[in-house]
Amino acid sequence: MNIIEYGKQNPEVIMLLHGGGLSWWNYRSEAELLCNRYHVVLPILDGHAGSDADFTSIEENAGRIISYIDKECGGSVFLIGGLSLGAQILVEMLSQRADICQKAVIESASVIPSRITHALIGPTFSSSYGLIQKEWFAKLQFRYLRVREDLFEDYYRDTAQISKANMIAFLKANTVYEPKPEFEKCQAQVRIVVGGKEQKKMLRSAELLHHMLPGSTLEVKEEMFHGTYSIDHPEQYAADLI
Repeated sequence: MNIIEYGKQNPEVIMLLHGGGLSWWNYRSEAELLCNRYHVVLPILDGHAGSDADFTSIEENAGRIISYIDKECGGSVFLIGGLSLGAQILVEMLSQRADICQKAVIESASVIPSRITHALIGPTFSSSYGLIQKEWFAKLQFRYLRVREDLFEDYYRDTAQISKANMIAFLKANTVYEPKPEFEKCQAQVRIVVGGKEQKKMLRSAELLHHMLPGSTLEVKEEMFHGTYSIDHPEQYAADLI
């Protein structure tokens, strides 16, 4: 697994898992803000630009990250945060290993399967994949995602490097993931965050996760869209972590 690290001299580890179609730079600003106090580890998720493995499943990617934590971090870390696909992987990690971290921040994790969307992804992306490498199309997608402007070059460069097979694989996994019963055994202090302007499915997903973990906190960021908490408000995100 390929990772980017900040603050390696610090003992306490914060790990942040980027969203699908993005990469480690999703959390670069947070890492720069936190690195004087924490060892910040930014894994590149399977199937994404810079990764050393194709994407197979959320479960397998979660297992690979747990193996890294076992090998390099003594079996657990201080905090893990994740956005969207990264948040689904985090939910899965908490299901596979109840004590993998002391704190967790689950941002915009979809956990209500959509079989129709799942079925449409293959045909849709098979016919339109070529557009992803067009800068004009990337700009349209970038504006739709409401990502802050200074990240466009990172977004365009890395999105264009994702293979069609990997893009379809992680998008399909994203549409049908649901939490395992073992998630309820999670021992971490968990914050569940969702934007108030996200799709209703995302709000329902956040409520479902909160119901499974009654001791968790549910935060609805009323004026925010999908991913804008961590991507567009890094100072707030970093301050909320500590």
